[in-house]
Amino acid sequence: PSPMKANKAIKAKTTSKKENKSTKPSAAPAAASPPLPKKPAKVKNQPKRSKLTQSPAAAKASRAKPKPKAPKKRRRPSVSPETVEAVFSRFSEIEPEPKGELEHTDAYTLLVAVVLSAQATDAGVNRATRALFDAADTPEKMVAVGEDRVREMIKTIGLFRNKAKNVIALSRKLIDEHAGAVPQDVAALESLPGVGRKTANVVLNVWFGEPTMAVDTHVFRIAHRLGFSKGKTPEEVEADLLAIVPQQYGVPAHHWLILHGRYLCKARKPECWRCPIRDLCPYKEKTPAPNR
Repeated sequence: PSPMKANKAIKAKTTSKKENKSTKPSAAPAAASPPLPKKPAKVKNQPKRSKLTQSPAAAKASRAKPKPKAPKKRRRPSVSPETVEAVFSRFSEIEPEPKGELEHTDAYTLLVAVVLSAQATDAGVNRATRALFDAADTPEKMVAVGEDRVREMIKTIGLFRNKAKNVIALSRKLIDEHAGAVPQDVAALESLPGVGRKTANVVLNVWFGEPTMAVDTHVFRIAHRLGFSKGKTPEEVEADLLAIVPQQYGVPAHHWLILHGRYLCKARKPECWRCPIRDLCPYKEKTPAPNR
C-alpha cells in the first residue's frame, strides 16, 4: 500500500480506541462532603445600629448620661472673726485714711494710670504720666494726641507699646459708648481694652468709694500669710477677703493690705521684727531683727 493509505489506516485505529474508552462505564464518584458555609465579608465603616432598631435595654443605656462630678469644696480660711477685726483695727489706728500712690486728678486719669501700672512701679508710672496728663487728661485729648506720641511719652514703662495702644483704644471706647465718662460698673470697665478685674476694682474703690478688693501680688501674698485665704487664684482670694473683712473696713482694707505688703511684709524678706500685727500673724517663718 502507498504511504498515504497507511497513515489513514493508523489514524482510523487510534480514533476507534478513543471512542471505545469513552463508552466504557466509569467508576461511581465518591460521595462529596457538603460545602462549608462562607463567612460573611466584613464591611468597613459599617453604620451603627440605629436607636429605632435597638433593644429597649440598649436604647436606655445609650440615653443615660454620666452624672457630673460634684465640684470640690474649697477650704475656707480658718481664721477667727476676732483676729480679722483686730488686724484691721490696728491698721486703722496706724493709717486711718490710706491713699493710693498713683497720681491722678479724676476717674479717667486714675484709669489710665492703673492700666499703665501693670508690671511697673507706681513711682515709675507717676514720672511718665505727669507729662502725659499735661498733654491729654481726657479721652478726647488722648485720641487727638495719638498712639505714636503716647508711646513716646511712656517709653520708660515696661510694655509701653502695648499700653499705648490700649490707652488710645479704651479712650475711643469711652467716647463711643460712654460719652467720654468712666462707667461705675465692673463689667463695663472690664470690657475696656487693657482693663482687667484688678484695674476695675481699683477704679471702683479709689474713685467711686466702693468696698471692692483689688488683688495684686502684695494682697495675694498677705492674704495667705495672715491665713485670710487659701485661694489659688486672685478671684478666689478676692472672694475670701470680701467674705471676712468687716464692713466698716471695706473701702480702706485693700489699701492697707497693699501698703503692708509693699513696705513691711515683703516677698523675700518680710520685716517681721517691726510688724504691728506680728502677734496676730500665723506665718511661721518670722524674720529676726538685723544683727541679732
